[in-house]
Amino acid sequence: FLLGSPKDGGKPCTCTAPQIRRYLSRISGPLLDRIDIHIEVPRLSSQELMGKATGETSATVRKRVVAARKIQIERMSSSGITCNAQMKAKGLRDYCDMDGATKDLLKAAIAQFSLSGRGYDRILKVSRTIADLEESEMIQLHHVAEAINYRAFDRKLFG
Repeated sequence: FLLGSPKDGGKPCTCTAPQIRRYLSRISGPLLDRIDIHIEVPRLSSQELMGKATGETSATVRKRVVAARKIQIERMSSSGITCNAQMKAKGLRDYCDMDGATKDLLKAAIAQFSLSGRGYDRILKVSRTIADLEESEMIQLHHVAEAINYRAFDRKLFG
């Protein structure tokens, strides 16, 4: 966790966990609940910035996103919505199938991070999207685990 000015040379934060929680708690919980994904992005070194890019190309990612959007449009065509972000409670029940172990992980996250109903809905929608990107009909344990990891501020404040 890094705080401070961009000129600080990337020195790690020396704040205690309670100090960080107090700082982050200035952000309204209801506001955070309305943000689907919040993650920490580490500062890159000059070597990383200037080095050769690794990982998937933008074209590859684009193909997966287009395929996932097509899945969502087809799945929800009868409900009048076109993407997971538009799902309401009924859509979450209808389109977010998962097994018992996956539900147990979700229940544990609700308890551990004191998730609100809105936070729970966001995790389900992001999980469904991750599953769609993998062309998986059912939401699997690793989809929910990844979606939970995208709730960085919930983990910082309540984890």
